[in-house]
Amino acid sequence: MQVPRDLLGALDIPESQLASQILESFAVELFRQQRISTGKAAEMLAMSKSDFIQLLNRHQVLYFTESGEELATEVAAIETLFDQV
Repeated sequence: MQVPRDLLGALDIPESQLASQILESFAVELFRQQRISTGKAAEMLAMSKSDFIQLLNRHQVLYFTESGEELATEVAAIETLFDQV
């Protein structure tokens, strides 16, 4: 990929890391748009899901998008299922 030198300077990214940074940003954005899962994004970047979740944090992208109330409802539903077993 050819990138003008002045743009590389402004980005403060070594040219050798540019392609990986672009792929990383692309994976984060696809996840943010809910177009891919954490598993697929981690696979794209050859990292664990845990590492990808940490990457989301560094990019200030939320892993959980549900509200506290929504999470509580989900937990209650799961507990009900376990009680029935």
